[in-house]
Amino acid sequence: MLGASIGRGAMRIIDAIVRWLAFGGISPNILTVIGVTINVGCGVLFGFGEFFWAGVVLIFANFFDMLDGNVARLTGRVTKFGAFLDSSLDRLSDMVAFLGIIAFYASNTPLHSLLNVVLAGAGLIGSVMVSYTTARSESMGVKSNVGFLQRPERMVLLIIGGLSTFPGSNSFFANRMPQVLWILAIGSIWTFIHRMFHTWKQFRSMDIENIEVK
Repeated sequence: MLGASIGRGAMRIIDAIVRWLAFGGISPNILTVIGVTINVGCGVLFGFGEFFWAGVVLIFANFFDMLDGNVARLTGRVTKFGAFLDSSLDRLSDMVAFLGIIAFYASNTPLHSLLNVVLAGAGLIGSVMVSYTTARSESMGVKSNVGFLQRPERMVLLIIGGLSTFPGSNSFFANRMPQVLWILAIGSIWTFIHRMFHTWKQFRSMDIENIEVK
């Protein structure tokens, strides 16, 4: 009950902001660009080891990511280029966050970790391939939006990792990013494989139907 009440309250706030932005004539594409710019700042903060503030900034960046589509729909300014821009910049946003984490753990500091660099790199590759397989399959007429670690889940995990990591702290509860990277790496690659398999089954079913029709 409490969670549902919080959710409804948050949606009312978001709806009010969306209406205000729509009334002000703000372009949805401008909101998209602002969102990715904030995400670049998040990547920079990760790179400098400011994990907590990177997590806070990532929350604001994803807030903008929710606004652009809602404003576009409310104002009737949904365009193919807007959808293309949003999808393309989402990929950039994903990559800069991982790149910042890679830069931090690859740097010459006491927290240097080749394992974390590899995990972050695997998470980056997996997240890009998950998005690519979806876009590519949909362009060929197959929906492949399956798998448990999609973009919203990845963003939540990065936020959790950022807010719960304070480089240099000896507290067990203040260095959760390495565990988050394991989940991101394994989960993203597993989701990529799942979507590949799902797409293969869909195309195979379509091929069989075509043969039967003939």
